[in-house]
Amino acid sequence: MNKEKLTNNAATILSLIAIFGFLVWANSYASPYVIQILNITAIYIILSTSYNLVNGVTGQFSLGPNAFMAIGAYTSALLTLTPLEKEITYIIEPIVSPLGEISLPFLPSLLIAGVTASIVAFLIAFPVFRVRGDYLAIVTLGFGEIVRVFATNAVSITNGSLGLKGIKQYTNLWWSWGWAVVTVFCLIGLVESSYGRAMKAIREDETAAQAMGINTFRYKMLAFIISAFFQGIGGGLLAHLLTTIDPKLFSFFLTFNLLIMVVAGGLGSMTGSVIGAVIFAWGFEILRWFEEPHKIGDISIPAIPGMRMVIFSLLLILIMLFFRRGITGRWEFSWDSLFNVLGRKIKLPKTS
Repeated sequence: MNKEKLTNNAATILSLIAIFGFLVWANSYASPYVIQILNITAIYIILSTSYNLVNGVTGQFSLGPNAFMAIGAYTSALLTLTPLEKEITYIIEPIVSPLGEISLPFLPSLLIAGVTASIVAFLIAFPVFRVRGDYLAIVTLGFGEIVRVFATNAVSITNGSLGLKGIKQYTNLWWSWGWAVVTVFCLIGLVESSYGRAMKAIREDETAAQAMGINTFRYKMLAFIISAFFQGIGGGLLAHLLTTIDPKLFSFFLTFNLLIMVVAGGLGSMTGSVIGAVIFAWGFEILRWFEEPHKIGDISIPAIPGMRMVIFSLLLILIMLFFRRGITGRWEFSWDSLFNVLGRKIKLPKTS
């Protein structure tokens, strides 16, 4: 047993070294466009895995991650902007005190963004989890719209519809992928613990779990708060990648994209969320080819705007038809399963 654990740990360390080596290469030789997509991929991994903790693992149909992303993005951006930058940005109304005088480094601002999103999640969890199923989806959807409307109208805090501009581009491959690795390891560890088993029991049958002595509200709240923390971190990373944010960025469409990643990858599978995030980020860019004009011999094919959305929708329909539970279902990657597959394919010769 100890030998298997050492082998798994060694494989994990080697995989992390491989990721580190790839990031070093990409940071030196990849184009700015590829680096941008890699950063977005990492942020999508953070957001999709944390969203899957609530929707897939705990089985609670929430539609509010855009709200926590907005809270994290605005909190982190406001904390990293200097007093002079805030004075220049807020032209309609001056920023409220003491936000106008505060300026922090990137890491503390990210952590505060995650904690702020978690505190808001804790406060709204009490009324939110009084309902279940479709009603829960409607309530969390409404909360997302409340946050967006608040960001539009709270001019002295968020600068209203003008948004925040001139945010420093702190997010790079190290920040985004570092947080992605931390998020995946933390959430997988949580899912494989006794807390994760309790959350899965709630997903399968909440009434039965409650009858077995599981405090369902406590575990649902725990999943909701942890998910909000990482979504706040993801929002902060996104703000410092795009360098400009406004309320329209955090519409329900953002939640819908995350829902696609989670469902297509596999509800309840962190591995599936990672795969769904990678496919979504790179698939959208690869499908841009179908929107560009092409010439095949003497035949000229004009540009067709929106064609990639049509193709992407068809691919999603195929996934739902042939992979009812997503690409991975509820399967999680493990080194043992990989070694078993490789052991079947690579048959060693028998020794006499």
